[in-house]
Amino acid sequence: MAEKKTDYGAQAVKELQYRQRQKQKQNIPELPKVSGNGLYSAQQQDTPVGMDAPMAQRSVVPTDRFGQGVQRQMAEPEREIIGVGFEERTGQNASGSYTKAAVDSSTLQEFSRTLHKYRSSKASIETRVKDAERWWKMRNSYMAATMTDGEQTQEGGRAPASGFQAKTAWLHNVITSKHADAVEAYPRPNILPREEGDKLEAWALSRIVPVVLRQNNFEKTYSDAVWQKLKTGTAVYKVVWDAEKLNGLGDISINRVDLLNIFWEPEINDIQDSRYVFHTQSEDKEELLEKYPELLKDRYLTSVITPAKFPGDDSSDTSNKVEVVDVYYKRRQGGRTVLHYCKYVGDTVLYATENDPERRDKGLYDHGKYPFVFDCLFPIERCPAGYGYVDICANPQVRIDLMNTAMLRNALCGAVPRYFQRADGSINEEEFLDLNNSIVHVNGNLGEDSLRVIDYKPLNGNYINLLNSAIDELRETSSNTETSTGSSTNGVTAASALAALQEASGKTSRDSTKSTYRAYSDIVYMVIELIRQFYNMPRQFRITGNMGVQRFISFTNAGMQPQSQGMIGGVDLGVRTPVYDIQVEPEKRSNYTRIAQNEMAIQLYSIGMFNPQMTDQALVCLQMMDFDGKDELMQQISQNGTMFQQLQLYKAMAATLAAKHEPELTGGLLNGGQQPQPSRETAVKKPDLDKGSGEASHVTKAREQAQMATQPGGSGA
Repeated sequence: MAEKKTDYGAQAVKELQYRQRQKQKQNIPELPKVSGNGLYSAQQQDTPVGMDAPMAQRSVVPTDRFGQGVQRQMAEPEREIIGVGFEERTGQNASGSYTKAAVDSSTLQEFSRTLHKYRSSKASIETRVKDAERWWKMRNSYMAATMTDGEQTQEGGRAPASGFQAKTAWLHNVITSKHADAVEAYPRPNILPREEGDKLEAWALSRIVPVVLRQNNFEKTYSDAVWQKLKTGTAVYKVVWDAEKLNGLGDISINRVDLLNIFWEPEINDIQDSRYVFHTQSEDKEELLEKYPELLKDRYLTSVITPAKFPGDDSSDTSNKVEVVDVYYKRRQGGRTVLHYCKYVGDTVLYATENDPERRDKGLYDHGKYPFVFDCLFPIERCPAGYGYVDICANPQVRIDLMNTAMLRNALCGAVPRYFQRADGSINEEEFLDLNNSIVHVNGNLGEDSLRVIDYKPLNGNYINLLNSAIDELRETSSNTETSTGSSTNGVTAASALAALQEASGKTSRDSTKSTYRAYSDIVYMVIELIRQFYNMPRQFRITGNMGVQRFISFTNAGMQPQSQGMIGGVDLGVRTPVYDIQVEPEKRSNYTRIAQNEMAIQLYSIGMFNPQMTDQALVCLQMMDFDGKDELMQQISQNGTMFQQLQLYKAMAATLAAKHEPELTGGLLNGGQQPQPSRETAVKKPDLDKGSGEASHVTKAREQAQMATQPGGSGA
């Protein structure tokens, strides 16, 4: 006989109606909503549990694929629906009592309220960021109109005046020049150990981390982030663990974050100090349903927020898009800070670490930090986002465009003369304006006052000087002077002098690069910590060893885990977690730096600095100098000097032994270890063939022929 199925959905509806009637009388929380044939579980708040199978067999519990919201099914204690006071029981704790999910629909409502509060406090930043993008897209005329008088437009700006509007690219050139400087200084990590026992792991990480970055195409991410930093003032990176990479094995993912899609607590300087951090992403509804079919079945997907968008040149249909929210927050658990994570859309939780029994106590990542890194160009107090070159150079750019427009119109007035015509003038205007007509007809007498040229007054040099001063102001403010772009000024023509001027004029670029290196160091730190947490299985890497030799190594995180310190006097010294220092340096040197480094090496070689006999003098001289790689060079010279001293000692010992046993070798050892070459006469000694040797005549003749063949100019014939 077929088992009779229980209509849990109908029961839930009845219980919901009963609880709503009793809500006025009892101070108890409202029951989770019911939609269609899905009951929203209390464990996986707003998670539909299928009604076509016993509830003991169906449960949506997230896996440990963090941030991906992948679910699995597993058995759990049977839930009961017990008359009044209905409650879905989701699991047992150590004492045997049932516990409810930590993140439920009410928690999502609190998240959404906080998100809207953060978004409202960030409105001015979003406006400034969108304006910066307009400047980058050469919308100079529109942006200039917003700073001058004009007609109000629907976008909140001012309509530009009619006619031609000059749009010069001085500001655009500033950003491209600074971007070239930043890309030329692309960073490279050098990971150093803090203890002797961690040297091997630090050496491996110094070569594995660049491979991980290269697999993430980080060079492009870095370039895009630098564009964002120069334009808007802030670049944002996101470093997370992607469990879907490498066919489910998982690996690190590094991406750039749109500044309009991330929200933080106001009045903070460091993003790590924010109470919550929200990151929104627009996803296709159909793709979202394919990822989470059980969670989103029979759901009407709506967005809890609509983030600001950059002004685009084309229109896009967003009717089939929905905003998915990632919220990161910290909790104090067991005396340490734990990072938790929740991914939701509308009123449905897709994944939450606090609802995952495996991650409830440990959190999302062991390092306990938000997976976001901010890189500011010009910092602002009490805000993790800074401002960029557009903010400081927009005003000079507007003045340049306005003066260029006015000067061009003045020049057109001089090039194309205009006329005053009397109202009763008898000139045929069409024939007069058509330059192809040789004859212009008039009606009646043509007086001098019938047509008169409008006087044109050319601009004097003061206006040209004013324009040049605005251009110089923009260049000096942005440190994008002529020398930084390779132009010659004040009669400087020598290549070395121009290179020195370029190096001196790049101070602001180097300062910006230093801040980028600090952000890069934070990124590498997160990569190392994710390797420590997730690289449990051996992974193969192709690395570049000494002198460019390719090597293949297998690496796991076993050597990065906490290590026991042993015991002394019966006292356990606890465990030690390997800690690494991150040193960031440019992957490639600039042309000027490379040339200077090579020239210095040649000079040091020419004066005998690398001669091992002058080790002491060379070390004293290098101690007084300051350049990159000085310590490594001093170590190499010191090692060469030590090797030379040992070689001299061994030579003396060998000469002593040779004088006792083989005196003929003593001179060669004392003369640098080279044997004296025998003279030609000594080396080629003709045997006396006249003397009888008791050999046959044909043997003697063969010997003579062989001897002649071995002599210079000899012949074997």
